[in-house]
Amino acid sequence: MTIDSDGFAAPPALVEHARRFRAEGGPPARPRVAATVLLLRPAGADFEVYVIRRVAAMTFGGVYAFPGGGVDPSDSQAHLDWAGPEPAAWAGRLGVAPDAAQAVVCAAAREVFEESGVLLAGPDAATVVGDVSGDDWEATRQDLVARRRGFAGLLAERALTLRSELLLPWSRWITPEFEPRRFDTYFFVALLPAGQRTRDVSGEADHTMWVRPEDALGRAEAGELTMLPPTLVTLAQVAAAGDLAGVARASATRDAATPITPRLDLPETGEPRFVLH
Repeated sequence: MTIDSDGFAAPPALVEHARRFRAEGGPPARPRVAATVLLLRPAGADFEVYVIRRVAAMTFGGVYAFPGGGVDPSDSQAHLDWAGPEPAAWAGRLGVAPDAAQAVVCAAAREVFEESGVLLAGPDAATVVGDVSGDDWEATRQDLVARRRGFAGLLAERALTLRSELLLPWSRWITPEFEPRRFDTYFFVALLPAGQRTRDVSGEADHTMWVRPEDALGRAEAGELTMLPPTLVTLAQVAAAGDLAGVARASATRDAATPITPRLDLPETGEPRFVLH
């Protein structure tokens, strides 16, 4: 799938789906708020991003994406040791109320731990935990996935502080109106903490890998990897930043509050295309 300034070609199945939705005239589904994280790590003079392939039975199955998922009610718990920008500051960057901003940031940190085994937290505001791949940590992670405990409770039990500044806001995407399941997703980038490693622990994924953003884009163009437009666009954006320092600089001025919603353009002549706006 090639994306340019005019948008991108719409797959026939989605065009048919969109036409049927418009013909039926029903209301669009309400988007569920979600968060996703591009984990980055150095790779020589370059850098790599961590991607997972969703299992076929899931929504967006067979598609490569970044670790992430929906915001959980427990993510908005107020009693949480917190480092970095306060929720009020996050609210300004994300365009939501402070409690909603806290929930989104917590969801991002929780999901990246659930789906990759990476924990963006530490004993204090200046440190990050090291290796969290041991059996006791794995039991804790599984409890979190099964919702036997909340993320705030996990941090409290371990006397850990959420390092919110390790998450850099990047963008916000909303699923097109004709999709039956829609998400209002906040994209973040984060550097893999020293001493930690990703693990193939997500029950929602059947393959994981580290890959250079340019290589992922090339393989998607060649048809080797299936990715949705938000993933492709974001990969191109971080690749254009040049290096990890460039990604951090770019994040500081990114608009992560204004949502991008692909709109399907069905012209009388020519091919249907999604337009990004």
